[in-house]
Amino acid sequence: MKIVFDFAGVVFHWQPLATLRAAIPHHAPDDERAEHWGRQIFTGWGGDWGEFDRGRLDADALVVRTAARTGLAETDVRAVVDAIPRALRPDPATVALIGDLRAAGHALYFLSNMPAPYARHLEAGHPLHEWFDAGLFSADARAIKPEPAIFRAAEQRFGARGNDLLFLDDVLANVRAAQAAGWRAVQYVDAAQVRRVLAEHGALG
Repeated sequence: MKIVFDFAGVVFHWQPLATLRAAIPHHAPDDERAEHWGRQIFTGWGGDWGEFDRGRLDADALVVRTAARTGLAETDVRAVVDAIPRALRPDPATVALIGDLRAAGHALYFLSNMPAPYARHLEAGHPLHEWFDAGLFSADARAIKPEPAIFRAAEQRFGARGNDLLFLDDVLANVRAAQAAGWRAVQYVDAAQVRRVLAEHGALG
């Protein structure tokens, strides 16, 4: 079986509210204020942040644009931008699942919305080449999930047809987009849930 993993929220822990509270505690002292600034900074993963994910906007330009739009100081926006790669820590349960799937002989890939500096950080800091046969970051594809183009680009990168791929993503919109592109896809909740799903598909005993 050919299985495709999302990164943030699946292979790597991703807690945006905690990250915001740690990076700008004077603006985000609690979850309510962190949610407010998350909406302002990340713009639903569209807008300027979407262009950062897409590889069309670098970190310096993102900081300047976001500060001008939100009224935050550039130093505060920079603190958030710099905090995120450090906050992406591997989920041990998912890493163990990846190891079991590799031992069972399955082809494993990743497809992640990730700006270039974060992608390079993950490549340098983790044995992605040992975990996966291939992968695609949005910044390298110049497209982001849930856009159809990134699924077509992933098929080319992986040398596979969509209906041969099982995609695991924590974001329902991305799951539905993958299904619309002809992929099999399951919304990821946690590693235990995915183990059950994969066992139902015959991928794990």
